[in-house]
Amino acid sequence: MAHAVEEFAGAGRAFAREDLTGLDRPLVIRGLVRDWPLVRTRLSDADFAARLAAFDSGAPVDALVMQPGEDGVIGYNANFDGFNYEHHRVSVGKGLQRLLDLAAYERVPGIAIQSAPIPRCLPGFLAEHGLSFLDTSVEPRIWIGNRVTTPAHFDEYHNIACVLRGHRRFTLFAPEQVGNLYVGPLEFAPTGAAISMARLDRPDDPRHPRLKLALAAAQVAELEAGDAIYVPPMWWHHVASLDPLNALVNYWWKFVRSDGYAPQTALGCLMHDILAFRSLPPAEKRAWKVLLDHYVFGEDDPAAHIPPERRGMLGTLTPEKVAELREKIRSYL
Repeated sequence: MAHAVEEFAGAGRAFAREDLTGLDRPLVIRGLVRDWPLVRTRLSDADFAARLAAFDSGAPVDALVMQPGEDGVIGYNANFDGFNYEHHRVSVGKGLQRLLDLAAYERVPGIAIQSAPIPRCLPGFLAEHGLSFLDTSVEPRIWIGNRVTTPAHFDEYHNIACVLRGHRRFTLFAPEQVGNLYVGPLEFAPTGAAISMARLDRPDDPRHPRLKLALAAAQVAELEAGDAIYVPPMWWHHVASLDPLNALVNYWWKFVRSDGYAPQTALGCLMHDILAFRSLPPAEKRAWKVLLDHYVFGEDDPAAHIPPERRGMLGTLTPEKVAELREKIRSYL
């Protein structure tokens, strides 16, 4: 049986960036953005859409459109040689109008405006809709749609997602549940993020017998406008939008590492590791696992016995050293 996501209990004080320090689990923050004007003011869907569209710059953003028979669930097509949506580029205003036009009908296409950078498509919105405790370099994005579901996937970033309109149900799984989620191809995935191919609303599907184990360990939160959720890096999250018009603003960021080096993504490393290690004989795989645990995933410093000036990539990394190492890595490929 799934468990409720822990909720922030701040004894009446406001949530602060320090509350994220060392946090390695999801956290619901009720009412975090309740004072945003588009949340605070009680508006009809039409008035909300008009107020939001007033910020529209006309810049095209990504929009996915699924046929009604897809139940709004983003995924693969029946032949598994493509995806179950059409990709369009529209302005936020046009997308909102299409959602309003469909709202009165029962069987409608699933529509999702995805990850639109707010400074580019909705300039002016951030003047009164922002999170003051995050660095101004963290660029917010907006997600707008109807009853659409994004299957379980993970991000490498810290994430705070704030519900601007409607209701959303988040179902989260710890990284250890990856083997129970039946993840699709890493290099061929809808919207670019590897997703679970198992439908959470079909736990008895014989193709995915271990899904029940994941569901038993899942954490679930249903959020309304004004609420927010923190999702740690690498946590799988399944997001269901529950109303004819939904909007969410999210913030992705990475904490600056002590050595100042933080690659945008480690997925390339994962793919390279699969190529390098996956097909090796068992004894060799075990030996490489020991080395990876020692040099990468272990808690002890593997270079503590080496003079600091000779620690190389195990020591402090400068931009020049990173560039040199990148070239060396290319020579091995």
